Amino acid sequence: MENKNFDVIIIGGSYSGLSAGMSLGRSLRNVLIIDNGKPCNRQTPHSHNFVTHDGKTPSEISQLAKNDVEKYNTVSFCKGTAVKIQKTNEGFKIETLSGEKFNSKKLIIASGVKDVMPDIPGFAECWGISVIHCPYCHGYEVKNEVTGILSNGDMAYEFSKLIFNLTKSLTLFTNGKASLTDEQIKKLAQNKINLIEDEIEKIEHDNGSIQKIIFKNGKEISLKALYAKIPFEQNINVSADLGCELTEQGFIKVDMMQKTNVPGVFACGDNVTMMRSVANAVAQGNFAGAAVNKELSDEEF
Repeated sequence: MENKNFDVIIIGGSYSGLSAGMSLGRSLRNVLIIDNGKPCNRQTPHSHNFVTHDGKTPSEISQLAKNDVEKYNTVSFCKGTAVKIQKTNEGFKIETLSGEKFNSKKLIIASGVKDVMPDIPGFAECWGISVIHCPYCHGYEVKNEVTGILSNGDMAYEFSKLIFNLTKSLTLFTNGKASLTDEQIKKLAQNKINLIEDEIEKIEHDNGSIQKIIFKNGKEISLKALYAKIPFEQNINVSADLGCELTEQGFIKVDMMQKTNVPGVFACGDNVTMMRSVANAVAQGNFAGAAVNKELSDEEF
């Protein structure tokens, strides 16, 4: 790539990054999108709850989006992983794993998050297929099925309320001693939600489709779907590299304009919100691109 200087560099070329790129491309901004082609939903067979694309595969939606963005000739793409981010007097310097270096006036972080899988054999293989994170993205497809929730404490209790609306055959697995209050346990029982505190040995599955949960004490329970809330990490260490402030939950902290606390740095998508959905990522990226263009316009006028 001959050009090394851009108005905006977008790190992450999935839904939010591509959406931001389209906003900026339509504003005639010189943009580079850096992406390594490894979105967090790459195992998910179908994406839902996004009008006009409901039921398509995640890769199909992202490819259609990229096809649209490629029509704008001021937007360029670099397949790679951003490993070094440095703030300069003129803006930002980005270096990829292959050693390529690029400069920009503004930076959009749309790199998503990395899910941290529990040490349960079979869990990672089922993630996004039959072990699912979102009732809005996947719940309709497993409605009224024998369903489990892997969680504990207040989060498990609140999650149970949402899933209970989709199926009445529901079991909460705490994978060890429950940390719910007595009142919460009583309420679960009133709604006939089973509570199992046994530790899980492994998940038996067929190409990612759950067959049963096997516990360390030898018990087995057959399931169709398992909801899970698991920890995550930022794909880019923006806190150390740039000084971006994070929320208590570990998301990049942004204001209403998708701005971080670092001047010139914006963020959008899964890395800033617990509402992880394609539709939300697209909306945030669209707005972030417009906000960056507005800031550039104000500075140049």
